[in-house]
Amino acid sequence: MFYVQIIWGEDLQKKAIDQWTREIPVIAERGVITDVNGVLLAANDDTYTVFVRKKAVEDLNALCAALSDTLGLGYEYVYKRLTETVSSEITIKKQVEKDKINKLLSYGFSGVYYSRDNSRVYPYNDFLTQVLGFTSTDGKGQSGLELYYDKYLSGIDGEILYETDIVGVEIDGGKASYVPATGGLNLKLTVDYEIQQLAETAMSEAMEIHNAKSAQMIVLDPQSGAIRALAIKPSYNLNDIPRDDTAALYKASRNSMFCDVYEPGSTFKILTAAANIEEYFKGNPKAYSVEHIFNSSRYRYIDGQKVKCWSNHEHGKHANLNLQGALNNSCNPIFVDIAMSLGKDTMYKYIELFNYGATTGVDFSGEAQGMILPLTAVQNVDLARIAFGQTIAVTGLQLAAATAAAINGGNYYAPYLVQEIYSDNGIIAESVAAKPKAKAVSKKTSAVLSEMLEGVIKDGSGKKAYIEGYRVAGKTGTAQKYENGRLAAGKYVSSFVGYFPANDPKYLALVIIDEPQGEYYGSTVAAPYAKQVFEGIINVKGLAPVDA
Repeated sequence: MFYVQIIWGEDLQKKAIDQWTREIPVIAERGVITDVNGVLLAANDDTYTVFVRKKAVEDLNALCAALSDTLGLGYEYVYKRLTETVSSEITIKKQVEKDKINKLLSYGFSGVYYSRDNSRVYPYNDFLTQVLGFTSTDGKGQSGLELYYDKYLSGIDGEILYETDIVGVEIDGGKASYVPATGGLNLKLTVDYEIQQLAETAMSEAMEIHNAKSAQMIVLDPQSGAIRALAIKPSYNLNDIPRDDTAALYKASRNSMFCDVYEPGSTFKILTAAANIEEYFKGNPKAYSVEHIFNSSRYRYIDGQKVKCWSNHEHGKHANLNLQGALNNSCNPIFVDIAMSLGKDTMYKYIELFNYGATTGVDFSGEAQGMILPLTAVQNVDLARIAFGQTIAVTGLQLAAATAAAINGGNYYAPYLVQEIYSDNGIIAESVAAKPKAKAVSKKTSAVLSEMLEGVIKDGSGKKAYIEGYRVAGKTGTAQKYENGRLAAGKYVSSFVGYFPANDPKYLALVIIDEPQGEYYGSTVAAPYAKQVFEGIINVKGLAPVDA
């Protein structure tokens, strides 16, 4: 008796409760997701799950007919579920609207039970799609932030326990026990709805006007790494997820700004210029003065291979150029000269300081590391091409974060999407602050470089991003794509990275247009969309000209 009551007692009590009761789950309400200002981006709609305990059913045919008619299910399907399913409690349908539940309740059938579940809803449909992600029909995160923060958003389910007889029929006058569910925690993002809306519009226009394969833009705060917007097109409506085609859904849901790599082309010259300026200020005799006049030849011969400029150098356009002129004209040979002068050890030191070849640490699953040749395998001709953004592959996020570090005073910050995790009663579970990871360059180098990049917008290839009175700075990029190890004829990636104000950066944007048709230079394809979004930010935030 001691063994049965004391040693074995707890297990026996659990078994007895399981035999005497039947439970109906109470699904925890999933936490909501808002933008930085509280705009609701992911919410819940009250729906219900319909259960049937078949041994408690009195009129099977009538119940099957009512369930079929009310829930839009075939009669044969419902009948088979209720007659052929082995389990005593059968789930008929999930996410049923309240008006249908009320109709079923009006029939007064025995053996039918209901529990609240939640249908995830996204108020703005095709908006921040690849960032927010989506949930399964069971309410579990499947992609994006819904997946990454699922353990916080999910909450803890509860249950209702009914007293039943040995065959599962509810006992008249039996007591019901209620174990309440605990709702999930909420996410406040760093994303700003107004800026996201601007980016979404701009990228939709870019897709349509340039008939591009894809168009994407990220906007972040270069002083903290907080991501203010991320728009990727093509996309889809989060309230109408194409679940019937898994491959297409995976492709459309992929956050290419974080998870895919590309050759950055001339936007990478920002790193080469930063490395040269920093080494020059350190007194490294291999670094060129910012006023050094470079050889104006279109070609450089490295280890017997010809490395050429994108420009034909007609009319002496690339003659007598210093570093400012090299950036303005995006002259490849000059950046080759810089990299070859500094050497691969020094160049790779800055590649590491700017976090290329490593994940940024963003709070998102599946981030790519990029593709960089190991230092021991780099040949001179490889180094020459790395200098202007070839023979190296990066993610858009890496390039945006590295550019931010180059122009914000030299501080590399890990980019992030979630600012705060909090409960419905306002208790903050976690507050996220800027995370500095490295000192990439000195404040002096950063200031000199930023002034030069402002010159690119005023007098160089970035003129289409110029905004009077707002000191925009940036760099254009155009890279020919490779397929099967060869250059793909007529296929380019057009890009632009820019920010403002140049003297105190608050907003940085990277635009990447993949395979635009017709015009393909980053200066004419990508830069105008950064300007469009910057002008939108100026208007919605009421920013006064910096010179005023």
